[in-house]
Amino acid sequence: MHYKTIEVRGIEIFYREAGDPKKPTLLLLHGFPSSSHMYRELIPLLAQDFHLVAPDYPGAGFSEHPPAEKFSATFEGLADVMAEFAVRVGLKTYVLYMQDFGGPVGFRMALRNPDAVRGIVIQNANAYLEGIAPDQLEGMRARACGLTAEGRRQVAQLVSRAFTLFTYQTGSRNFDAIDPTGWNLDVLLLEQPEVNRIQTGLMLDYFSNVTDYPQWQAYLRSRQPRTLIVWGKNDPIFLPSGAEAYLRDVPGARLRFLDTGHFALEEDVHAIADEVRGAFAGT
Repeated sequence: MHYKTIEVRGIEIFYREAGDPKKPTLLLLHGFPSSSHMYRELIPLLAQDFHLVAPDYPGAGFSEHPPAEKFSATFEGLADVMAEFAVRVGLKTYVLYMQDFGGPVGFRMALRNPDAVRGIVIQNANAYLEGIAPDQLEGMRARACGLTAEGRRQVAQLVSRAFTLFTYQTGSRNFDAIDPTGWNLDVLLLEQPEVNRIQTGLMLDYFSNVTDYPQWQAYLRSRQPRTLIVWGKNDPIFLPSGAEAYLRDVPGARLRFLDTGHFALEEDVHAIADEVRGAFAGT
């Protein structure tokens, strides 16, 4: 494993890299409120078969936490930086591995440069209305129309220690067996003012992804990328019906449900590594 930084659009981006660059590349896009740290166990398991690159977004992990005048906290802004990051580190083609926030970032990248995408791995990353509970969808829509006092309370609750713990704990088979480093690192970073500002901005911008769902679905129908879906079926945030909806647009996709929650790699990293290897090694 190598730990590197590169400047992208004036922002220092941290990333993890392993494996032979001559082998198929997996570009690992992390979720909220995590970082490339979520892939710490997956990368060594796949390094014999793949070239793996896992960046931290601006305002996440060990990347720079830029001020507002330097970085716009939107999903378009994240995709701008990650698309240029891929170019700067020399990635011409790759399999996108997308978890949670990685979905909005990765699908935007795929729409901009579809020929670069050799396949996709979906891990609890939503692209369908079926995957969002009605009350959560209503909250996203309301916050997009203007931030009320109730909206501020909801967002503050989402960008908090309690919600971070909730995302790791809820749906897990045995939370006591999960390394606490991951969620504690996430909490420590969320307490940094610029990180909190950026993650709050992304939460406020989240409904922009919902409005883009039809474009992402059209991309899947037209391009039919090789697709693997590995989904923690006990996820309280993105529901199992959101995983099944992908099969409507990519009938040839492989779907495997896992008996765990939102951060499936914390309990099922070996099963997921086997699925990825089976779907994409040698492609």
